[in-house]
Amino acid sequence: MEIRTRNERPADADAITQLTEAAFRSEPYSSHTEQFIVNALRRAGQLTISLVAVDGDAIVGHVAVSPVMVSSGATRWYGLGPISVWPERQRQGIGTSLMEAALDELRRLGGAGCVVLGDPAYYGRFGFQVHAGLVLPGVPPEYFQAISFGGPVPVGEVRYHQAFDATS
Repeated sequence: MEIRTRNERPADADAITQLTEAAFRSEPYSSHTEQFIVNALRRAGQLTISLVAVDGDAIVGHVAVSPVMVSSGATRWYGLGPISVWPERQRQGIGTSLMEAALDELRRLGGAGCVVLGDPAYYGRFGFQVHAGLVLPGVPPEYFQAISFGGPVPVGEVRYHQAFDATS
């Protein structure tokens, strides 16, 4: 069966919640609140992009993209994540196809760039890099990376939507 990527539909919400919880359950660096974050972003109308990877009728992956604030006032910057793939389906290219589709959609929407918090080796493959002047307070700088879609990478502190504080 071929994996397809499509926009989230209202009926997908429960499956996305289950998938996200399962994907992060055994991650040591996880807050284990990622499923709550996605739901809070959805409720707040802050899911700029919410794509699912589908195998037949089954959702096997999901990626969320939401706006971020940069203290410099830079606009049209977004945060990628969480990105989730069912544990038994990881390392099959599903996350890669979701990443590529999300970044393509951000470019199409006129985004200036995107930030991500995560493994530099993984996200570096998509063009994300550490930029010394762009920081997410409280996290090791090597795990906070950005990609610009043409312009300069802003300097300043990044703040994610308050939905990232969701715990239930």
